[in-house]
Parts: sequence; structure tokens; C-alpha cells
Amino acid sequence: MNRSEQLSRLADTGEIWDVIVIGGGASGLGAAVDAATRGYRTVLLEQADFAEGTSSKSTKLIHGGVRYLRSGELGLVRESLRERGRLLHNAPDLVEPLAFVVPAYRWYERLFYGAGLTIYDLLAGKRGIASTGYLSASEVAGKIPNLRQTGLYGGTLYWDGQFDDARLAIAMAATAVANGAVVVNHLKVDALVRENGRLNGVVARDMLDGTEYRLKGRVVINATGVFTDFVRKMDDPGVSEVVRPSQGIHLVLDRRFLGGDTAVMIPNTEDGRVLFAIPWKNRMILGTTDTEPVPIELHPKPLAEEVDYLIRHAGLYFSEAPTHDDIKATFAGLRPLVSPSKAKAGSTAQLSRSHSLLVSDSGLVTITGGKWTTYRQMAEDTVDLAAKTGNLPVAPCLTGDLPLLNKEPLRRGALLDPELPYTMEDVEQAVVGEMAMTLDDVLSRRTRSRFLDEAASCRCAKEVALRMASLLGRDDRWVEDQVSGFPARSPLD
Repeated sequence: MNRSEQLSRLADTGEIWDVIVIGGGASGLGAAVDAATRGYRTVLLEQADFAEGTSSKSTKLIHGGVRYLRSGELGLVRESLRERGRLLHNAPDLVEPLAFVVPAYRWYERLFYGAGLTIYDLLAGKRGIASTGYLSASEVAGKIPNLRQTGLYGGTLYWDGQFDDARLAIAMAATAVANGAVVVNHLKVDALVRENGRLNGVVARDMLDGTEYRLKGRVVINATGVFTDFVRKMDDPGVSEVVRPSQGIHLVLDRRFLGGDTAVMIPNTEDGRVLFAIPWKNRMILGTTDTEPVPIELHPKPLAEEVDYLIRHAGLYFSEAPTHDDIKATFAGLRPLVSPSKAKAGSTAQLSRSHSLLVSDSGLVTITGGKWTTYRQMAEDTVDLAAKTGNLPVAPCLTGDLPLLNKEPLRRGALLDPELPYTMEDVEQAVVGEMAMTLDDVLSRRTRSRFLDEAASCRCAKEVALRMASLLGRDDRWVEDQVSGFPARSPLD
């Protein structure tokens, strides 16, 4: 993928696109892949970087949603498990099976959770990973050495999927481009264009050099996550807001606080939340929280009380308890939760428990809600509706068994930092072939350096920026701006 080449395809103001997608996270990229593989002329515009918002700040799980079993949402669980199986098949180098233990600190919990997770296996059917099993206390200790042993009756072992969210997003962008789509990051939609009351295009601005682009299209898809209502209000200033964001944060800690390769799921903490401790890229991810109300912003900050909550709960379940000084990185994301009652008001709506689709009077198609695991199904539903709205020729969805393109570097040469698993070859690939245009694009999303170790990513920031400058034709001032603007440890609110 080359950004200049992609931009050159937008220069023809007379071209009419079949589908214009606003938003380059999981939902938007999924829609672009789906539309392009159906043969529709497709363009995707992202105001920041691909997956820069919520889509790079997930718990890194591709899962059926164990907690939905408790509320009896079997259809949602079945759909998620089906899509989990498809992702394991379509992106095997980015999505892999991960074993989880649910520890039992009450005598009945092993049987209780085992029964529920057996139903989980049955709902997965032929797309299941491995069968649920029961573990003794000593077997749990063998898999998770640092888990608190006092009062432990044993545990239940089950399987789900794990992935690298930002890397999967880049694979989706590459797949869309390979199938004829144009995808461009750092290109913000400033206005929607109408003709005779119907949307027929957008006005977009390059955030790097200010160039304006006017694009015509038969249908516009709003796939902007927590920014959904901003785009809907471009279309209709009086529309009711439907997104109610909730913030979830994660802490990144040394792998020793887990002690093994098996994840831990605490299904019911003292305040009723689900807590995950997950091995990821030789670290442990601890999360998450569920905080609202919160402001809508691209880079939300962890709240001090959220960090305290996770540290305190880690102390309840792990023998060697982490402290604030042990935190290597933090990240916060906003969930685009949808209020169904508001979504139904004033719009043609197709609502499900997993995601919501809206069509405005002018023909703006909005997809919001949902989760990474079901992105493909969300995209299929979105493009089906968009094709109908834009009077596009009927074409079948082809993504069910579509491999996603991913290029892993050989990683020759010295590491960027002893604490990071990346080399300058990763930086070069990011800039030359993956549209990385800023230092943060490289260190946060093309590599996951900042998500693994914030101090280490800051130590190598200038070296990386200098190499990027030589590849992008930037000057010393650009290097200084990139390094000074690169965020170190996220300040707490």
C-alpha cells in the first residue's frame, strides 16, 4: 500500500464511486473489504490512522462472549463463535487459539462454569477450538504459577482466540486495496454533499498537507465508531444522538505476573465485572474497566481510579501483586454503545444485540456498535443495506472464506530497543508498504511498541523518526515535531 498512489486515484473529480466509507477502524475496513470484493468501486477515508481509535485498544481477544451466556443471549454467542472460527481460518498468522482458566474459589464454581462453557463449545459446533476441561488446584497452579492458591478449589479450562488488533486492521486495508479499493488514512471528511435531497458525495481534507478532495458516490457509509453522531449531524443537525460511549482501559505488565502461557478470566469480580489477565507478546495485559459517562475523543486517557481498580484487583488474584511502578504501558478505548430506543427514533433502523444499522432520509448508511469478533458479519449486513440504499447491482458477499493479506518481516538486524521485539526493518516496511505517515503510526500500530513498553518506545523514538524522515523526504523540523509530539506514559485524569 502506498498513500501517494492511493491519493492519485482520488484526483479524477468526475469519477463516481459506488461506495464511500467514512472510518478506518474495524467496521469501516470490514465494509471496504466486503464492498470491494463484491466488485463495487470503493473508497475508504480515515481522519487519523487506520485503527487509531478504539480498534487498536481492545482486549486483543476474538471470542464468543462468555458473559453473554449468563444473560441467555445464545444467538449472539453463536454468531460470535461462528465468526471466531472464520477469523482463525482466514487470518491464521494474526489470530490464534488461546487457553483460558476460570479459577474456582468456591466449591461449586468448577461445575457451574464448566457446564456453561460446555454449552459454549456446543454452540461453536464444528468451528470449535478444543473441549472445555476441569483442572485440579495443582493443575491450575502449574498453568498459572502466580495465581493465588489460597482457597483455590481448581478451575475450568476453555479456549478462545487472541489477535493483534492493529495488525489485523492493516491486513484488512491491504486486502481491500488488493481487491481494487482505495483506502487513505489521515484524510478527514469535512462535509457531506447532497443533490435533490440525497447524499451523493463528500468533501475531504488531507490532514498532512491540507489538500481538499471532492468525491462523488452512490452511497455513503458512516463507520466512525464513537464519532458516529458527528457524521450523522453533518447529514442532519437535528438528529438524536445514538452513541453512549463507555471507556475501558488496560494495563500492560511484565509476563511474570501471570507466570505462564494461559490466560485467566475472572467472570464475576466483587462489583460484577469480568476481569482478564492475558499473555500477549511476552507481556501480560490486565483489563478492563467500564466507565461512563466519558467525553468522546480520539485518544482518551486512563482515569486514576481505573488504574487503581485494576491494580487492586490484581492484588486479590495474584500472589505477587503488581504495583503502579510495575506498569509498562496503559491504553484506553471507548466502546460505541448504542441506545436502541434513540436509534429507532427518526430513522429506518435494523437493530441487533451486536450492532445497529441506520439509514437517514438522505441515504446515509450508519453502522455502529458491535465488536471486533463480528466485524465481518457487520460488514456483510452493512454492504447489503448500502447496496439497496444506493441502488447498486446485487452481488453476493464473498468474505466468509476470504484470506486476509498480512506481510510479516524477517526482522534482520538490531532491535530498536532491548525491551522491544522490533527492528528498523519493521519501520521501513511500515513506511514503504503500510502507509505509516507519523511516528505514532509506526510505534503504536504498525509495531506495537508503545503498547508494550512506553519508556522503551520513547528511547527509540528519535532513531525511528530519523529513518522515517529519510524515507518520506521530511526535514529535521519534522523529526523534532514528531519526537516532541510522541506521547510518553499516558497522563492520568
